Amino acid sequence: MDERDWTILMELYEKKNITKTAQSLYISQPTLTKRIQHIEQEYKVSIINRGTKGVQFTPQGEYLAKCAKEMIKKLQNIKETVLNMEEEVTGTLRLGVSNYIATHKLPGLLKQFQVKFPKVNYKVTTGWSQEVFTQAYHRDVQIGIVRGDYQWPESKLLLFEEYICITSTQKIELEDLPSLPRIDYETDTLLLQIIDNWWSRTFSQPPLIGMEVDKGVTCKEMVMNGLGYGILPSALIDDHPELYTIYLTDEQGKPLVRKTWLFYHEDSLKIKVINEFVRFIEQSNVSKMK
Repeated sequence: MDERDWTILMELYEKKNITKTAQSLYISQPTLTKRIQHIEQEYKVSIINRGTKGVQFTPQGEYLAKCAKEMIKKLQNIKETVLNMEEEVTGTLRLGVSNYIATHKLPGLLKQFQVKFPKVNYKVTTGWSQEVFTQAYHRDVQIGIVRGDYQWPESKLLLFEEYICITSTQKIELEDLPSLPRIDYETDTLLLQIIDNWWSRTFSQPPLIGMEVDKGVTCKEMVMNGLGYGILPSALIDDHPELYTIYLTDEQGKPLVRKTWLFYHEDSLKIKVINEFVRFIEQSNVSKMK
């Protein structure tokens, strides 16, 4: 079995569906079926059964599928070690990045890094910071860039800080917030906790949620169209001085901030491409990069 076969097993075990697995791997269903048959012939066992509810794995197939993730990691480590023996910085840099950073900061970072190291390739996964943290912790990615103060046990770099603030098109008074329509949005758990804790310390009644949207950027657009106020990280509104802003503070009157971190494992610095990327980030002004 090669890396492609292990990838097929991992994807099929996750999706339990031939059609969806073939689509995710950009191969035809007949090709996928042939690869599965090849695996079964190699191990001389049946690894899946097809039913009306999708694919069911046999005990042998389930065991192989659970080995797949570990085998893919081992093969990646072998490739990285071999490439690391070269003088040039080459290989694939596997990054896990929070959604906002992936959209607004990462393209500029990678553009500059690629100028220095044109033979480096990239595999970027995006998601909520909690998801990225988990990926970095389990070494599914080599570098994790997250927003929020997660308990990371290894090496990390502080990239930048941003304030948490109330924003509106019109001047509003803090004491009036419970009676004004708020635009709420989906975000990471840690930011929600910061906002909810501040609200419960400040007011005795819940907020008046006038609208719920998918993300902070959408909330900002709704605010700019006068549909209510939002509680947003300052990075989203720094380019909009026309908006009225109130910065949130803690019990001591200090501004509430949200930090963005780069997480990595110290032993991974033995790989040249990771070491160079971390050094590059240390020397970059990430907060001003777009």
